Amino acid sequence: MLREIRRPSLWQRLTVADWAWAALVVLATAGTYWVLWGVMNVYEVVITFFTAATMIGLGWHWHASRWYMAIVCLASLFAITRYPELAAAQSDFFLKYLLSSQSAIMWMSALFPAATVVYGVALFTGNDFAGRVASKLTWIAAGAGLVGLLVRWHETHLYAGGIGYIPVSNLYEVFVLFAVMTALIYLYYENAQRTRSMGFFVLLIISASIGFLLWYHFDRGAYQIEPLVPALNSYWMKIHVPTNFVGYGCFAIAAMLGVAYLIRARVSDDSPWAERLPTLKQIDEVSYRAIALGFAFFTVATILGALWAAEAWGAYWSWDPKETWALIVWLNYAAWLHLRYTKGLRGKPMAWWAIIGLFVTTFAFLGVNMFLSGLHSYGEL
Repeated sequence: MLREIRRPSLWQRLTVADWAWAALVVLATAGTYWVLWGVMNVYEVVITFFTAATMIGLGWHWHASRWYMAIVCLASLFAITRYPELAAAQSDFFLKYLLSSQSAIMWMSALFPAATVVYGVALFTGNDFAGRVASKLTWIAAGAGLVGLLVRWHETHLYAGGIGYIPVSNLYEVFVLFAVMTALIYLYYENAQRTRSMGFFVLLIISASIGFLLWYHFDRGAYQIEPLVPALNSYWMKIHVPTNFVGYGCFAIAAMLGVAYLIRARVSDDSPWAERLPTLKQIDEVSYRAIALGFAFFTVATILGALWAAEAWGAYWSWDPKETWALIVWLNYAAWLHLRYTKGLRGKPMAWWAIIGLFVTTFAFLGVNMFLSGLHSYGEL
């Protein structure tokens, strides 16, 4: 407690580099507003400035994210300048092989499984160099995925009829978003805990999502850009969907760490594996923080979804299957946090609960679209 009291305030801890980062983001945001103000409505202006503030705060708190955000923005801008028309994606070298939305997403789809394998090598051999390589591969994969989404956003504006929209409108696009979000959240906790021993477990769920993404891409041709259904043509989509997927990413991380907890609990302290696996304390702390963060974002996303529903369908809540299962997910993690906070429950029961929670969340996210119908039927497979 005394250490926290003596700790300098945020403003005292800020360095010249921190202020330079803030100035760079403000300058970039001002330039964006200057170029696009004529086509932005008031909601998009608010979202733009809120995003800028978030980038500044994230860069101050997590220095490694500055390079990520800067490189992603520069790569995306470079790709956009190579697009006189949509057909350029098939003729321009940089677009065709690196920076078109499909090229970038395919790079992401190759790099995440590669990172999983290298994290596995690091875990099973205890090789620190392999762990560092795996971490770098995860950063690059997350960067490629976000570049793919940002460039796809531009591509939607070049599509016949200029149907431009943020690319989080179907299962294909949101699976890319899920992979990116989950990886970035994990990388934050990897940096905070100063251990890469959790990477293999978390990257397994990301690679599983990549497997679905590739099936959806090649079997269903889901990568094609198509006009939005009327209900999705709203500024609410820009904030509701990304907020939701912060929650999904956090819940996925907690579930995979639940698996890690169950494995670590069976390993004796004098075993060589005890040094390679994360400690029970690390797993418990990150799981708790991930579920708490995910629950906060999922709560906000649910409220935003209700507001969007009121505008689109005239009612905040309709007991649509998607809404009902979202409530089940919310209640599940509310109960998990309540018992953890009030009763101090930890250990194997909470690990199993987190794992089962992922199955509940997966059904709410994907199963409802596959087996049920309702107002959200535009997300069917």
